[in-house]
Amino acid sequence: MKRVAIVQSNYIPWKGYFDIVRQVDLFLFHDDLQYTKNDWRNRNKIKTPHGLHWLTIPCGTSEKRLICEVELKNDSWQEKHWRQIEANYRRAAYFDRYREFFRDVYLGRKWQNLSELNQFLIKKISTEFLGIKDTEFDDSRRYDLKCKKSQRVLELLRKVGAGAYLSGPAAKGYLDPDAFRQADIELAWMDYSGYPEYEQMYPPFEHGVSIVDLLFSVGEEAPSYMKSFG
Repeated sequence: MKRVAIVQSNYIPWKGYFDIVRQVDLFLFHDDLQYTKNDWRNRNKIKTPHGLHWLTIPCGTSEKRLICEVELKNDSWQEKHWRQIEANYRRAAYFDRYREFFRDVYLGRKWQNLSELNQFLIKKISTEFLGIKDTEFDDSRRYDLKCKKSQRVLELLRKVGAGAYLSGPAAKGYLDPDAFRQADIELAWMDYSGYPEYEQMYPPFEHGVSIVDLLFSVGEEAPSYMKSFG
């Protein structure tokens, strides 16, 4: 039975995002949806000595575009984000292990599209740093979808031959379990409770920060602090 997740790409997302990646056979980026400002698509949080800090990619305020259509016209944010990451994590135990990769992402390349950046980071972190080797990545744009909202999810699941769908808990407000039963697709919900804490800089401890915090803090042991890697 092929287990599938369908999720919008986020900017350096938190560990729970990667737990969904780890638990499915096929992870579909769903970026041909409307872009929403002040959301996880273009920002995430890191720890600092002064509390949580947002790293936000400037994308403009227009919501009349899809996530995959968001252009990054001003690249000044790249150096700014790298300097903020470096300043707040350079003393972390495993920062040097990942320094060159992230330095190249921010200083060695010019990103012109938000979806392209997000998908690159998610796939690289999954495969190279978290050891996720059995999950295939794909993009919903390849499937010429016609339906809207929850029916769109079912249409995509049928097209990829899914037998099970793993969803984040926020979708409980709009997904219809009966529709999944009628489609003979098992519906499961991701549970984000019960994560173990790790030695994190700048107490108090905070789970809801970018995956970079976990990587810089515990290095190759990062999977042992995630739920689906046990």
